[in-house]
Amino acid sequence: MSETEILLKVLIIGDPNVGKTSFVQRYINNTFRGTYKWTIGVDFGLKLIQWSPTEAVKLQLWDIAGQERYTSMTRVYYKDAFGCVVMCDITQSQTFKSAALWKKDLDSKCTLSDNSPVPCILLANKDDLPIRSVSEKDLDAFCKEHNFLAWANISVKENHMIKESMKLTD
Repeated sequence: MSETEILLKVLIIGDPNVGKTSFVQRYINNTFRGTYKWTIGVDFGLKLIQWSPTEAVKLQLWDIAGQERYTSMTRVYYKDAFGCVVMCDITQSQTFKSAALWKKDLDSKCTLSDNSPVPCILLANKDDLPIRSVSEKDLDAFCKEHNFLAWANISVKENHMIKESMKLTD
């Protein structure tokens, strides 16, 4: 019996310095570096997940640059996405506010083949730091208001809720 392999494109979007590249590296390779260069345009990662004895899923993670100068390209980057992760930095309230703009940009430029919105989760990174600019109550209300499927506090640095966060839509 041959194995079926399905390719799914998942976007990783959000403001600069929220930890998108770190998240992709931690999720795919289980590695973390304290410093990264800014992503220019888009970067890619691939993770193979054995779904069943006869099915494997290839997650193609698109790490989209967060700088404003690249937003004109997002329509091209978003094309054919199956899912999306919007990231914010829990210690920087502006990145949380920007998450709504990222979700709005996605919803205005991309839908699934049946014209429904691309499923999206919100990840609030840097949960290992003592300063919090956004409460869990605010995260709950925000996700309901902007139609996110779910949210999670994560720490890429501490490897907290990384694998679990990618299963939030199960």
